[in-house]
Amino acid sequence: MRKLKVYVDTSVLGAVYDDEFKEATMAFFEQARDGKFDIVVSALVEDEIADAPRNVRDYHATVISYAETVNPSRDAILLQRAYLDAGVVTLKWMDDALHVATATVAECDIIVSWNFKHIVHYDKKRKYNAVNVLRGYNGIDILTPAEVIEYEEEV
Repeated sequence: MRKLKVYVDTSVLGAVYDDEFKEATMAFFEQARDGKFDIVVSALVEDEIADAPRNVRDYHATVISYAETVNPSRDAILLQRAYLDAGVVTLKWMDDALHVATATVAECDIIVSWNFKHIVHYDKKRKYNAVNVLRGYNGIDILTPAEVIEYEEEV
C-alpha cells in the first residue's frame, strides 16, 4: 500500500515550540521520520521560515532532511489565482492559498496545518476543494497534525 503524501505548511513547524500544539506536532514529525507517511514542504515554507526564530529554523533544517521539497509551479500559481478569484481567501492571505495549491498540484493526499482561519476551517476546506474539482484536480484532505497521527490503542 502506498504511503500517504502529506504537505506540511509553515504553521506546523512553529508549533513544535508552542505548548498548545507541541505534543501532536512532535508525534506527527516522529511518525513521519519512522516512515508512516511521506512529508512534503515547499520553497514557500522555506521563504516563510527565514524570519522565524532560530530554534524553528533549526528544526526546519532537520525536517527537510527527510522531506520532499517542491517548488510552487506555474499550475500551482494558476490554482492559487483561482482560489483568490473564487473568494476562498483574500489577496492578503494569498500565501495560504499557495500552500493549498502547491499541495494539490503536487498530488499530496493531505495538507496539515494549524492555521484555523485560512486553511483548516470547514468552510475553507469545502471552497478549496470545490475549486480543485472545477479545475480538474483531486480534492485534498485538510487536517491538523493531531488528526493524522496514529494513536496507541489502550487495552
